[in-house]
Amino acid sequence: MASAAEQLAANFNFSALAKATELKQRILFTLGALVVARIGAYIPLPGIDTQNFATFFQQHSGGVLGMVDMFAGGAIQRMTVFALGIMPYISASIIMQLMTSVSPQLEALKKEGESGRKKINQYTRWGTIILAAVQALAISKGLAAMTSSGGAVVANPDLFFYVATVVSLCAGTMFLMWLGEQITSRGIGNGISLIIFAGIVARLPSAIGQMFEQLRTGAISPIFVLVVLVMAIGVITFIVFFERAQRRLVIQYPKRQVGNKMYGGQNSHLPLKLNSSGVIPPIFASSLLLLPLTVAGFSGNAGAVGGGGWFQTVMQDVQLYLGHGKPAYIVAYIALIVFFSFFYTAIVFNPEETADNLKKYGGFVPGIRPGKNTADYLDFVLTRLTVLGAAYLCFVCVLPEILIANYAIPFYFGGTSLLIVVSVTMDTVAQIQSHLYAQHYEGLIKKAKLKGRRG
Repeated sequence: MASAAEQLAANFNFSALAKATELKQRILFTLGALVVARIGAYIPLPGIDTQNFATFFQQHSGGVLGMVDMFAGGAIQRMTVFALGIMPYISASIIMQLMTSVSPQLEALKKEGESGRKKINQYTRWGTIILAAVQALAISKGLAAMTSSGGAVVANPDLFFYVATVVSLCAGTMFLMWLGEQITSRGIGNGISLIIFAGIVARLPSAIGQMFEQLRTGAISPIFVLVVLVMAIGVITFIVFFERAQRRLVIQYPKRQVGNKMYGGQNSHLPLKLNSSGVIPPIFASSLLLLPLTVAGFSGNAGAVGGGGWFQTVMQDVQLYLGHGKPAYIVAYIALIVFFSFFYTAIVFNPEETADNLKKYGGFVPGIRPGKNTADYLDFVLTRLTVLGAAYLCFVCVLPEILIANYAIPFYFGGTSLLIVVSVTMDTVAQIQSHLYAQHYEGLIKKAKLKGRRG
């Protein structure tokens, strides 16, 4: 007779999805929320000349503007109320994680359970408002000073413009944060990640359309397109394999007698992901590297930042040596990815705390003494895994840089954007599967109760 897991796998199909009424409602709610997020990405800020700004953005899309616009789903390119996107909330969350690891008060608050988590979330929201306000004020001042070949981006940069811009951008970020929380609680989970995912995927049709337009005009050959598609599928498969890869350490619990019964004695596993840091290292590395490029682009365009002299010379050297695909850029990109991989992994996983928890519940790694020896062993294993994970991130992120710079690939099929898309897709599928599993087991429980009553 087939096992319960085999029966569950056999019953897991589209018919099971069709019967899951609650899951369908959650999916529809998620899709509706994402549609609302995309509509907001087309509502422009008041007082902006969209054509002049589009011209200016096209001249500086290779810097931080292009990087942030990828996460905002094109909202910065159109300078809409969602131009800041969800990035202030992500930055505030990362800052709170860092503060939790270095502040004893926040660390104690984190261990208080649900009440502590709510307080930390509240601090994160206040941090989001502060970061959004600072960034919105900087954007409003930058917009007031921007000029393109068609004229000034802002026709009348008065006090009303500054107030309206700051309020609109802050409100847009807070609304997206609230929408993400609603998707997490009432949808299929991962609300913030799904909003970023929708913004990246929304730009895919235009990129594919551009590629086919180049194919139609003869700018690229059909063989070239086929090679690009095969490489894209290969990179996606590569990402899925490494994102699911993990080292499972055997944890053994000794037997203990309580009264006349014997408990424990079973084995379990401690899964350690190959890439524990996720997509944080590429995001941070790209932001730090693109910042000097953006400053150099602004100074070269306006001619006023530094006005000339040694500053202008430094900015020209930055554009010359740190441009996309340049050897110095690739080396610096790899170094930053490796650094942030180890840095963020050390934040999200504490070997000493894990070893103490295992010792508290009587668990141990076979052949390793509990306590400090276990912590050292976990740190040793995690360091080796992080080396492989950092190498994997470097390969996935640097490959498209080289191909775009040297072979003029028409669309971005690797790097941070593809990492986010694949990771969020895998997490969403896992969420849907968990809902289907819960419904299946609820049905089994109800049948068992009915049979028990009849008996």
